[in-house]
Amino acid sequence: MFGNSHVISWLQYFADNTDIDLEHVKILDITRKNKNLIPTVEAHRCVLVFTEAGDMDIFYKMWNVGLGDCEVIYNEGSEPVGEIKRDKVSNMINRGINASAGMIVLNPNARSTIKFGMDNKKFYSGSVKYVGSEIRSVILSKMQIDESKNFCIISGASIAVETAMITGDGSVTAVEYKERDRETLEENINQFGLAGVTIIDHVGPDTMDDLPIPDTTMLVASASMEQEIEYLLKRNPKMEFVIYTLDFMVAASLRDKLEKYGIRDITIIQVAVSKLTSKNVFENQPAPWIITAKAGE
Repeated sequence: MFGNSHVISWLQYFADNTDIDLEHVKILDITRKNKNLIPTVEAHRCVLVFTEAGDMDIFYKMWNVGLGDCEVIYNEGSEPVGEIKRDKVSNMINRGINASAGMIVLNPNARSTIKFGMDNKKFYSGSVKYVGSEIRSVILSKMQIDESKNFCIISGASIAVETAMITGDGSVTAVEYKERDRETLEENINQFGLAGVTIIDHVGPDTMDDLPIPDTTMLVASASMEQEIEYLLKRNPKMEFVIYTLDFMVAASLRDKLEKYGIRDITIIQVAVSKLTSKNVFENQPAPWIITAKAGE
């Protein structure tokens, strides 16, 4: 929808009508596939956003995740002409986008680094019992997320959400076996305005053959784990795996199970977290084993 000439015309319009240094502008076209507004605004002080008419809750979603103090610079209509307007997101939550156009979002509190491990209170409180944010940080780090990789996340709801926030041009296939867990994940995707996430109810050719081939799979160990691994290796013989389990026996047996599929680059760690309570007593959190493995080496 927005070609090079359109982008240049909007840049010129804002250059002529504002004092913003356009050298530092991040350009984001959310009419394209897999482009996420909220994570981009969180990470950049100045974002030129190209939007499509009909998004009626775009500012509400931004306000709902704590971006209410961001300032929006925009005009009325779909062409880069006319009067410039400025307002805070918190004052715009009852209005949507009624014309395909460009707008600038200023975030003075933007962070410049990737954020791992959101507070669990920020997720939709549905059927899922979320893994602790510290453990999730380790898992996400082990997944080596970048903007172009494709991921498969099996029974890892909050991990699927954070992965989708970070990967921009890639994709996330989220597998949730329980209907209520799928509904909870959908609520989170809607809450954070995430694109590029496909939710399915099981791993297999009928659900995944038409989806992007994953580069990395994160899964929670289960009775169906070996069938999942076998299918995924058929799709990508060089698949990277990150496996989570709280069961010592499962962790101890995984090396032999993975080697059966020709996977030999295997690392097994245990992560323990203790938190100081209000009574000045350290409380131990569940201490999972995290297994990383690379196939095709």
